[in-house]
Amino acid sequence: MTDAILVINAGSSSIKFSVFAVGDQDRLAETLKGQIDGIGTAPHFKVRNAAGAVLADADWPAGGGHADALERLHGWFDGRPNAGALRAVGHRVVHGGPDYAAPVVVTPEVLDRLETLVPLAPLHQPHNLAPIRIIRAQMPDLPQVACFDTAFHRGHPPVADRFALPPDFHDRGVRRYGFHGLSYEYIARSLPEDLAGGRVVVAHLGNGASMCALRAGRSVESTMGFTAVDGLPMGTRCGALDPGAVLHFIQHMGMDAAQVEALLYKQSGLLGVSGVSNDMRTLLESEAPGAALALDLFVYRIGQELGRLAASLQGLDGLVFTAGIGENAAPIRARVCRDAGWIGVELDQAANDAGGPRISTPASRVSVWVIPTDEERMIALHTLAAV
Repeated sequence: MTDAILVINAGSSSIKFSVFAVGDQDRLAETLKGQIDGIGTAPHFKVRNAAGAVLADADWPAGGGHADALERLHGWFDGRPNAGALRAVGHRVVHGGPDYAAPVVVTPEVLDRLETLVPLAPLHQPHNLAPIRIIRAQMPDLPQVACFDTAFHRGHPPVADRFALPPDFHDRGVRRYGFHGLSYEYIARSLPEDLAGGRVVVAHLGNGASMCALRAGRSVESTMGFTAVDGLPMGTRCGALDPGAVLHFIQHMGMDAAQVEALLYKQSGLLGVSGVSNDMRTLLESEAPGAALALDLFVYRIGQELGRLAASLQGLDGLVFTAGIGENAAPIRARVCRDAGWIGVELDQAANDAGGPRISTPASRVSVWVIPTDEERMIALHTLAAV
């Protein structure tokens, strides 16, 4: 019976998952991909096979939490003929902190250490770790591997990781980490041959958004720093903000820490500016002035960060768009590329409308690409290597 790797990306009310069959010479083939939505309220389970055919599409009993959802998922998977035997489970974990620069097999000590990083990624870390504990209780002998969004950025030049703070703050973990590393690592492996050794900026644009500068496939700079709220404005996160503004919120506007956290993480970004939605599709269709302002700000900040990252690379050979907005929002790509004409970008409008993969003209000094990311495959590869 073929072994399988289960990949889990857990959120507060959903679990995305993929199953990869382990073939000859440890080649991986994705066989199943699905999601459980509405956990805790009205769970809905949907899964497709590699060809895209729907294998299950069902509502589950209301009220069950993550443990119930994982138990039902395991029961469904275990009951399928030729489903394979689970060799390991790989998890996306947003923050690895200063201790973890590579994927790691989870032990109780590792899990306890990762729990201490929850304040640095409050929207993600608690939900990333919950399934690890649940699976450990249900199947204690099944290996689990934590794969970190921060790990790919650990090779930054030392100066790029520093804040202008006294050294003891850096020694206690207050440094620039960078995120979306699993996505950037996959893109680095997927670059066209003529860019693989060059200077590339990757724009991972989704509900969470960041950009990364790659030199010869290695991260040298990122827009995100100590937490995943830094950098670009996102769906509900504010992005870069003068730290003095946070002091002002507390000292002069009467806000406490919980209110500031909610503002920065859940009430800002595209949602906060537009007053309409955090969904790019809704904003592109909206005629509301706030929606137009949110789009203008999003594009403007991408352009600013592109210039900063190009400076860190001392030039630019390629620009890559990826993730939900990057792969699907042609109008956003077009606006970013037109604003980047100063750096040598020349857009091929027809290619952009068609989704690429190359969306720049042959004469463009900087080539521009749309490359779909695959964080799940990256996690599966890391998990297989770790066990």
